[in-house]
Amino acid sequence: MPPTEPPTEPPTEPVTEPLAEPPTTRLADAKQALRDRVHAHRSELLALSRRIHAHPETAFEEHLAAAWCAELLRAHGYSVTAPAHGLATAFDARLGSGPVTVALVCEYDALPGLGHACGHNLIAAAGIGAALGLAPFADRLGLTVRVIGAPAEERGAGKALLLEAGAFGGVDAAMMVHPCPVEVADFHSFALGTLSVRYTGHAAHPSLDPHRGRNAADALTVAQVAIGLLRQQLPPQWRVHGITTAAGTAPNLIPDSASAEYEIRASVAEDLAELRSRVEDCFRAGALATGCEVELTRPEPDYLDMRSDPRLLALWRANAAALGRPEPVERGPFACTDMGNVSHAVPSIHPVLDITGGACAPHEAAFAEAALGAEAERAVLDGAVAMAWTAADLAASRVAGRVSDLAAAPAATAATAATNE
Repeated sequence: MPPTEPPTEPPTEPVTEPLAEPPTTRLADAKQALRDRVHAHRSELLALSRRIHAHPETAFEEHLAAAWCAELLRAHGYSVTAPAHGLATAFDARLGSGPVTVALVCEYDALPGLGHACGHNLIAAAGIGAALGLAPFADRLGLTVRVIGAPAEERGAGKALLLEAGAFGGVDAAMMVHPCPVEVADFHSFALGTLSVRYTGHAAHPSLDPHRGRNAADALTVAQVAIGLLRQQLPPQWRVHGITTAAGTAPNLIPDSASAEYEIRASVAEDLAELRSRVEDCFRAGALATGCEVELTRPEPDYLDMRSDPRLLALWRANAAALGRPEPVERGPFACTDMGNVSHAVPSIHPVLDITGGACAPHEAAFAEAALGAEAERAVLDGAVAMAWTAADLAASRVAGRVSDLAAAPAATAATAATNE
């Protein structure tokens, strides 16, 4: 994948304008209707989650998961474009014609060798659940609902590519939820950059004519030592870590090639450039010390730090509390997400929902098992309802007079919902 710079267009104005007082009683009735609608689809949503979990697909290979999500959305009235925005496993679904556009973001990629040990099956099901809950009421709420299927969160920065392709154009607010071992409303993530390293030396026999060799594995060793020493001078919230992917094939041959994959992390995106420069200098030092050549490439776009919109976050907090979710804790940056890129361009939230009580964490085999448990199922439904409520709150505060008759769903709509239980 060619290197891609983060979007440079000015971000959408955050949702901070003075808001009209929502019709409280009517909105409460409307929210009950939304909750009932989400729970009417409980069986479909949990089946979708289990199905995605049972068929893990890694970055840019999520053909089944994307198709299953799109199929369910079409069945409930959404117009779906798939593939979308130049990505084979992305989709873009739309319903409604209201003046406030909300994007529900679905992830569904798995981890190589660990399956859904990050719980993206739950993310997809919750996003689809919010969409199905809002479907009958979107116009009366004043909403245009979009569901954006975003591949390749674990590797590839799919949302950065979607942003570059214009997928979030015209969106007033974007949201998603993520399973976690702790409940956090205002999720902070690291900014992350990737670096591919390849050294080229000269092969030679290590005892017959070692002086003719230029040892590429030694170049990588020098670089790794330099990085280890560099860490002592780095700020506490900066991280450098990686793996060696090749460093020779036989002990009786001076390696003429070596390669590595590295990641760098900082608490804010603005620090990535300096950290990248210092780390790249370490790799150049390895080449200089050993007489090798080095090629440094950026295999994917940078992941930017997550910046939650304050107004959306306040709405989410109130709705999560009303659902009886655990009291959220405050945490510094942990993990990375390309939803951070979206948050730099569009008002966004990315709450994380506790499904393990701290017993295990994402990217562990036990977390893949937890992503099928009872708390995971609760997170799907709570996440779907809370996102639907947050979208309704946003619309009610910006579009006057749109929720007066929302709770009185048409008989046909109520009957349809009942058949999906």
